[in-house]
Amino acid sequence: MIRVAIVGTGGIAGVCHVPALRAQAHRASVVAAVDVDEARVKAFCAEHGIPAAYTSLAAMLDGERPNLVHLCTPPHLHAAQAVECLRAGAWVWIEKPACLSLAEYDLIAAAELDAYASVVSQHRFGSGARHLRDLAPSLGRPLVGLCVTAWYRDHAYYEVPWRGRWATEGGGPTMGHGIHQMDLMLSVLGDWAEIRAMTGTLDRRVETEDVSMAVVRFESGAMVSVVNSVLSPREESYLRFDFTGGTVELRHLYGYRNTDWSSTSPLWDPPSEDVPSSHEAQLAEVLDAFERGEAPPMSGREGRRALELITGLYAAAVSGRPVARSELTVDHPFYHRLDGGHGTDL
Repeated sequence: MIRVAIVGTGGIAGVCHVPALRAQAHRASVVAAVDVDEARVKAFCAEHGIPAAYTSLAAMLDGERPNLVHLCTPPHLHAAQAVECLRAGAWVWIEKPACLSLAEYDLIAAAELDAYASVVSQHRFGSGARHLRDLAPSLGRPLVGLCVTAWYRDHAYYEVPWRGRWATEGGGPTMGHGIHQMDLMLSVLGDWAEIRAMTGTLDRRVETEDVSMAVVRFESGAMVSVVNSVLSPREESYLRFDFTGGTVELRHLYGYRNTDWSSTSPLWDPPSEDVPSSHEAQLAEVLDAFERGEAPPMSGREGRRALELITGLYAAAVSGRPVARSELTVDHPFYHRLDGGHGTDL
């Protein structure tokens, strides 16, 4: 059995990670959970039948020797915790966003010596997205796209102390919400070349933006309009890909099935298997990779791609000029901080 530990017992752990692990109970066993709040972690363990509760990550790693750790803590803790797990020989599956900057991501990657880190990006793993990636070469050249995350989060949502702050969340809806759709877009269209962007803090009482808009040119020449918002009462996640051979669209909110996809192309047929985009779908592949001793999906370069685009978006918004992907090297200010050191000026 693969020994699994959950670190951070807030909402996402119970809603998404525990059900995904239950679906893999034939080969993965949750041996421990960790949270700095002792009462909360004990209640979480009692609710989900987890045998050991810890308030220290180091003590859990030493006492339980897990094979895989699910990091469900706030974003500002991810990098240090991921490195600690990797150095202890445990694989890590990190909730999005993986960390606060490209610099932090590269520190995680450098610690992958005897174990791997993978980023939660469940929207890549539904059967509809797989079908599109398989079919895309037959649809011709990609030309135009739309990538919209129009969600709604009220003022109360930002009363959680770490939300809406550069030092703890790393960004606004661009970082914490739109990352899902942007990652799926990147998995279809490949590398981007140039981005132009604007951000605004229009209504929420936060340091970060509450809306962003961007135009992205891909290396293929395709152009995509990107919108990320937490101000949209009618919520929707929307992706559109216009190829020379037809349009493919996805409309959903927090997860999709095959019926949420449509296309004008006669080549588009619903996949034979209907796999929802979910933590369960991605976790199955992470465990497959663990059993084979191979790098899991959404590790290394693939796990970095959405964060790289987000970095370019913030850099373009602050500078007021187009930013090329090739600029985002270690000497670029946004490589180290997604506010580029400008703080609330963004």
